[in-house]
Amino acid sequence: MFAPFDVFMKITAWPVNLFIFRPKITYEDKRIQNRRIRGKAIVICNHHSVYDFGVMMFVFPLRRLRCQVAEVVYRQSPVLRILLKLWGTVKVNRTDHDFSFLAESLRILEKGGVLEIYPEARIPEPEEKKPLEFTPSFVWLALHSGSPVIPVYSDGRIFTLKRNRIVIGKPIDAVSMYNDSLDEKTNIMNITRAIRNKVLELGETVEKKET
Repeated sequence: MFAPFDVFMKITAWPVNLFIFRPKITYEDKRIQNRRIRGKAIVICNHHSVYDFGVMMFVFPLRRLRCQVAEVVYRQSPVLRILLKLWGTVKVNRTDHDFSFLAESLRILEKGGVLEIYPEARIPEPEEKKPLEFTPSFVWLALHSGSPVIPVYSDGRIFTLKRNRIVIGKPIDAVSMYNDSLDEKTNIMNITRAIRNKVLELGETVEKKET
């Protein structure tokens, strides 16, 4: 369900999407997962810049995506803090080891909402191998809520002459990947690695189409 502020932003920022973000969207299987999300879900994507949130808003324009945002972004300015609250973002306080964001995220999913998560947890430095290792909280949420995980790959090209290539993957059922012979921690780590590998695979399909 949309909030008035979301509708306002999607309308007023549409020219930015057309002329700056310029996404070129493809699909692993459009019949299974296109740009329309039905019911609760967790959308994950590799992380490039602070503009990723704006890009994803138009990748799935018909749903309100509740994005997890690091506490450092909230501290940038009072105006930005207000805007983030109006957007319905979920504050993740990494420095204080505060895990209340998990409870808030779980409530959103239980109400049929859509979470947007960048599991690298920060923007990679230029010299670092991308994507970074994924943090496992999105898998914990998927297991405890029964929500599908929708993997997305973006090449992050904005403010360039080339279009931003994005691939939407098929939803992943984390619950079906759970191995009862292993403990929860091991399961979560294994599923996290498997989903990160899927995002890498989506990225490889993008590169193959360019060559």
